[in-house]
Amino acid sequence: FCIGQKLNEGKTKQIFELVDQPGLVLVQSKDQITAGNAVRKDQMEGKAAIANKTTSCVFKLLQESGIKTAFVKQHSDTAFIATHCEMIPIEWVCRRVATGSFLKRNPGVKEGYRFTPLKMEMFFKDDANNDPQWSEEQLLESKFCLAGLTISQCEVDIMNRSTVAIFEILEKAWATQNCTLVDMKIEFGVNVKTQEIVLADVIDNDSWRLWPAGDRSQQKDKQVYRDLKEVTPEAMQMVKRNFEWVSERVKLLLEPQASGRVVVLMGSTSDMAHCEKIRKACTSYGIMCILRVTSAHKGPDETLRIKAEYEGDGVPTVFVAVAGRSNGLGPVMSGNTAYPVINCPPLTPDWGAQDVWSSLRMPSGLGCSTVLSPDAAAQFAAQIFGLTDHLVWCKLRASMLNTWVSLKLADKKLQACSL
Repeated sequence: FCIGQKLNEGKTKQIFELVDQPGLVLVQSKDQITAGNAVRKDQMEGKAAIANKTTSCVFKLLQESGIKTAFVKQHSDTAFIATHCEMIPIEWVCRRVATGSFLKRNPGVKEGYRFTPLKMEMFFKDDANNDPQWSEEQLLESKFCLAGLTISQCEVDIMNRSTVAIFEILEKAWATQNCTLVDMKIEFGVNVKTQEIVLADVIDNDSWRLWPAGDRSQQKDKQVYRDLKEVTPEAMQMVKRNFEWVSERVKLLLEPQASGRVVVLMGSTSDMAHCEKIRKACTSYGIMCILRVTSAHKGPDETLRIKAEYEGDGVPTVFVAVAGRSNGLGPVMSGNTAYPVINCPPLTPDWGAQDVWSSLRMPSGLGCSTVLSPDAAAQFAAQIFGLTDHLVWCKLRASMLNTWVSLKLADKKLQACSL
């Protein structure tokens, strides 16, 4: 890489252009820790590497989930490569538990008050005035124009929704380590090439409050540094140990908790194209999918033998029954296993309206659901696994956000045409 001129410098990082990679920048962390808009600042040896490791893992998790970010890849111990963005000068703060500045600004609210839904706040980045809290109206009236994109209601709504989704994904991930994500701040940028709003800047241990087991006295975030009566070498070692603890734990957030699988049973190979769609959609959620051929009408003993094969190894399994015409496969499976069974019959135009009733009208005591679209059947299986596997849940959550954003942008485009 040929590193060019410095584009920007903040309290904890520097941004450099990459001469041979137009559209990309290098984000270099510094060994500096600050509090109260740099009223207090100290060098913390090794902080750059710890922060870079943390932010790289967090962005990987978000990106693998499907959140659009500026992160490209980790470059070195202390730097990562990102797409070049013009930053929107707003800190978006999302809170699950009331603490910190919220309590000062809202006297009478006790620490520990839980926000459901999440509490959203925004602050204008202005060190001279101590980052004042802003309203949506102030942001709209500023008419910021970045990389050719004017920040209007549409963009504000997208950032708002995205912040909530990003918080919920990280909250779900930290819960696997028995850690409460109390609150966090993030920033967005406009990609200079695509004019797309993406999560930018960094998310590291300066960005959030983390309370193991929901206990404030065990806090592992930068608050420990803010709370120091005086900064001694011993105190800084304690702060560093907390930062290291987080950077080690954050790697675990990328590991699945409990891998499940989908077993698709088809009545005959004539249904292969339908089943391949289910498999493809399962793969997009990171779920293993196995295809088998068996007919409950023509070989019920074999159907039950295959079922037993997947019940006996302790891997959580969802069965999907794909049977055209009269669906005996789903009901027979459902009556003989405690695992979830989803009917996904491939309906033909001639008899489909009649055939579907064999999947819908079940004898009593059977609980299989019927989902006609192969993609939706895979999504339903993913929702079942998402209850225990945070990585699957995170993909579902990001997909919800992305669908919402694409509708929002389509509406904006249509309005522009109409005008």
